[in-house]
Amino acid sequence: MNGSATKRTPYNSAAAGAPPRELFARNWTEEHGRSVQHSSQRRARGGRVRQAIYVLIDVILVCAAAATVYGLHFGLARPTTSRGLSLWQMFGPTNMHGYPGFLVLYCSLVVMACISQNLYRTPRELSALMESVLVAKAVFLSTALLVVFIFTSGNREISRLVVVLVGAVNVVSLSGWRYAKRKFVLSRAERGLGQSRVLIIGAGKMGRAFASWLQANPHLGYEICGFLDAEPNGDKKVLGTMQDFRRVVLAHFVDEVFVTLPSDCELIKQVFFESRKLRLNLHVLPELYDGLAWRAPMHNIGGFPILELLGEPIPADGLALKRAIDIILSVLGLVIASPLLLLASIFILLDSPGSVIYSASRVGKKGKRFQCYKLRTMVPSAEAQREELLKVNERQGPFFKIEDDPRITRSGRWLRKYSIDELPQLINVLLGDMSLVGPRPHPVEDFEQYSLEDLRRLEVKPGITGLWQTTARRHPSFEVNMKLDLDYIENWSLLLDLKILLKTFPEVYRGGGS
Repeated sequence: MNGSATKRTPYNSAAAGAPPRELFARNWTEEHGRSVQHSSQRRARGGRVRQAIYVLIDVILVCAAAATVYGLHFGLARPTTSRGLSLWQMFGPTNMHGYPGFLVLYCSLVVMACISQNLYRTPRELSALMESVLVAKAVFLSTALLVVFIFTSGNREISRLVVVLVGAVNVVSLSGWRYAKRKFVLSRAERGLGQSRVLIIGAGKMGRAFASWLQANPHLGYEICGFLDAEPNGDKKVLGTMQDFRRVVLAHFVDEVFVTLPSDCELIKQVFFESRKLRLNLHVLPELYDGLAWRAPMHNIGGFPILELLGEPIPADGLALKRAIDIILSVLGLVIASPLLLLASIFILLDSPGSVIYSASRVGKKGKRFQCYKLRTMVPSAEAQREELLKVNERQGPFFKIEDDPRITRSGRWLRKYSIDELPQLINVLLGDMSLVGPRPHPVEDFEQYSLEDLRRLEVKPGITGLWQTTARRHPSFEVNMKLDLDYIENWSLLLDLKILLKTFPEVYRGGGS
């Protein structure tokens, strides 16, 4: 038995005489250190794509500046005819005198200098002026190094004036595009777009000071939901104690948790496990013990030292690409489906009185309500008859569905069978209330019957199609519907969206709607 235990533990040689608490701490630290490292690697991959785009923009601007200054210098400053030098005379391979090679070197130097100044991200706590100063330092350093390389190479044909002018232009252009990017990012945050909802654990001096700083700087993109504290004291901002953590997180759609209490190993572990289950970003001010902080990145927000313990959000770059795909495909879909929508509208008007479009309130991401559009498939008095039909509901849980609903019109049965009635929801996708793929938006009446666990399906935008529609569309259980929605959220990827979209077409062709 001892031999078996020794074989299982990776610390048997170093911890032969260690007490059980120390053995547990070491094993626990190793296991969750790997989890934190994997999470950090996922975020790093998403950040590298964005940084690669920033590098490409810098390289394009440096090349454009070099070509412009070179052309102006040799085409205008030293004309040989009334029209100046021709393009071939300026940019011909025999007349460049090593400029292309030095341009490649210069681009490399600029990129490396910008990396050294951490200029391939948008730190919101850094002012635009300070960022421009860092750009100027990076360009000055790279330009100075280029001059040294030119001097040591012995090349007498390279104009030092051109090099200096290119450097000056680069300071303006590289600072300019970063300023435009910064204004765009910060303006979105100040309008409340892309904000992170924050729960602060600890309503003491540190917690309140940190909350006040976040509220005074809305451009950082944080919205304070409230506090958890051992002693609520009747303060409305204190939403409960740690025993209410899961309830508060789900009810207030929390994205990130900041722990500001004095270091408490057992409390941090409890928050860590719950945050991981709920896919929350977890941060601690200002320290953390028992090995949880190993490999965790540290940064500052408003001068407060932050350890990022856990962060598993849907990647921001992936969401941006998902939104771009939504816009492109919804526009194409509306154009392609317009003849079908016209025929369906005529069919609806001839079949029964009433409007063509049916608009109803639905619950979307973070509980936001919006008007969802469909082609009308029921009689105008359908809502009034709903209460009478609740007793014959064929679905289990907080949503309503009847296979042979007497309110559905003749045209409505055909439109529903092939899901044509849902085509107007492409407008909702364009408006940003919905996505092509995601959990289906539920009516307000169904939403009001949700349990706290059910609220997790509102962490993403609702979709026209989803995992449930392509795998268990006719299953009566709400629990199955919920499980599939949560599986989609927890395993989200663009590839998964593509698979669901591709599976949707044969499902529509088979007439699986109802």
